[in-house]
Amino acid sequence: MKILGIGNALLDVLLRLESDATLAQMSMKKGAMDLIGEAQMRTIHQAQKGLKRDEAPGGSVCNTMRALARLGAEVGYVGKIGSDETGAYYERAVREAGVTPYFVHAEGISGCSTVLISPDGERTMATFLGPAATLSAAEIADPTLSAYDCVYIEGYLISNEALFLPILQRVDKLGLKVALDLSNFNIVNGFRDLLQEVVPRYVRILFSNESEAEAYTGLPAGEAVRKISEQVDISVVTVGEKGALVGSGGEVIAVPASGGNPVDTTGAGDHFAAGFLYGQSVNASLEQSAQVGALLAGHVIETVGPQIPGNRWEPIKLKIKENIIR
Repeated sequence: MKILGIGNALLDVLLRLESDATLAQMSMKKGAMDLIGEAQMRTIHQAQKGLKRDEAPGGSVCNTMRALARLGAEVGYVGKIGSDETGAYYERAVREAGVTPYFVHAEGISGCSTVLISPDGERTMATFLGPAATLSAAEIADPTLSAYDCVYIEGYLISNEALFLPILQRVDKLGLKVALDLSNFNIVNGFRDLLQEVVPRYVRILFSNESEAEAYTGLPAGEAVRKISEQVDISVVTVGEKGALVGSGGEVIAVPASGGNPVDTTGAGDHFAAGFLYGQSVNASLEQSAQVGALLAGHVIETVGPQIPGNRWEPIKLKIKENIIR
């Protein structure tokens, strides 16, 4: 199964907070994702310039595609970037990770997601979308879509009317599988009616975390995963340190979490999705796929940033081969 990701191409700027008081000062809700303008982005960076800072190409789907490529999957990525050095760096990094890039270019600066990391590892995001918000379905060619078997989309795109529903309709017409991540509970709360309309009609695999699943169904995670599996082929609900639940065909599988103490939870859900989709791409069982997802999520939370360090990938692949997917 070849997988094409479509998402917001954003540079991740990671800032480690000394305390959560900073969030209160900026009127930001811990664990949430808020959209901001360019001026506010620059203000945050200026105010926090004394903090330790890391940068990496990010955006939820990009993180997932890069991890899939590391595992050896055949993947591509569609996004929209600016004409600045940030955009050029972003495209180079995607290509060097083994992902086939399909970038749309626009004049101006590229998008940026500022990730504020609390002392307990929880992340709060302030996102300047830039040109990423203007990507349209018309800018994605049918031959690009048709070169893949599955299209993976992030829920953040639902606010883009020129992209979200039109691309779902085209992917469905082409006979491809759709995997969707709900992305954030604020997204679910703001677009619940539309999601409840399009998910049963177009989505085959739905990823969510506990709060997103509860926001979507109004049910606790254990019941939500079963309810969602009545609408899609496979429902995946991650439940933090308790692991994940996978629902399909009336059955629910529980898989424990992997890894040690979290340093930074940025990218945990993205890597779980990567591991799960990799398992499905090589015809692994649902349980095996979820175990690979838990393994990757366990590794990424042990480091700062949304990517697993390069020296960890060979041991990860060996463990998958010897202990999970034989």
